[in-house]
Amino acid sequence: MSKVWAVSDLHLSGLSQKPMNVFGAEWEGHIGKIRADWMGKVSEEDIVLLGGDISWGMKPEEGLYDVATLADLPGTKVLVRGNHDYWWNGITRLREQAPAGFCFLQNDCVRIGNIVIAGSRGWVCPQSSDFSEQDRKLYLREAERFRLAFQDVKKQRREGDILIALLHFPPFSVKKEDTLFTELFEENGVDKAVFGHLHGSGYFPLRSEKAGIEYYLTSCDKLKFSLADIL
Repeated sequence: MSKVWAVSDLHLSGLSQKPMNVFGAEWEGHIGKIRADWMGKVSEEDIVLLGGDISWGMKPEEGLYDVATLADLPGTKVLVRGNHDYWWNGITRLREQAPAGFCFLQNDCVRIGNIVIAGSRGWVCPQSSDFSEQDRKLYLREAERFRLAFQDVKKQRREGDILIALLHFPPFSVKKEDTLFTELFEENGVDKAVFGHLHGSGYFPLRSEKAGIEYYLTSCDKLKFSLADIL
């Protein structure tokens, strides 16, 4: 069985020229650190989940340029959109123009061997202190998009398959309250959920459990610029 790895928030900037070391010295050369860890861990048969904020690019060609810089790395790469992925526009075009070995998820799923990955962006949850009415609209919309993803899962999942939910935003706060996302994950038999988005020194566990589902925070700086072992 393929192993599953994950890392998110790469914030590549090949054409947009936005260096990440402005956010702290630890970001200096961060892609080189990730690539070295990736090459040391991942085989061609493995799966690598990329939980959004892949590129600072604003246009599809800028984002695809950054995606292409990962093409030489081993494994099948499965991506969802993050809140900074403004280049992610026109899913059909992206899928047609991306290098081989990349799967773009948008309100749907992909089955690789006995592993099914359902993905969408997610959004800020109501327990956030700065949650607004505009956030509520997007939260409800993203929950609906995950419902669509799980409809696709029902068509593709077979007995014995492992189901992973991949999103960018955390599906709950540090207190692990119930949300529309966690309810959908539980209703649809998700085994593991992978997300990113969170940065800095604030506490949030890298691994946690809720209602039998394992949750993984995979923002690259939180992981010290390495890949998390998911499965």
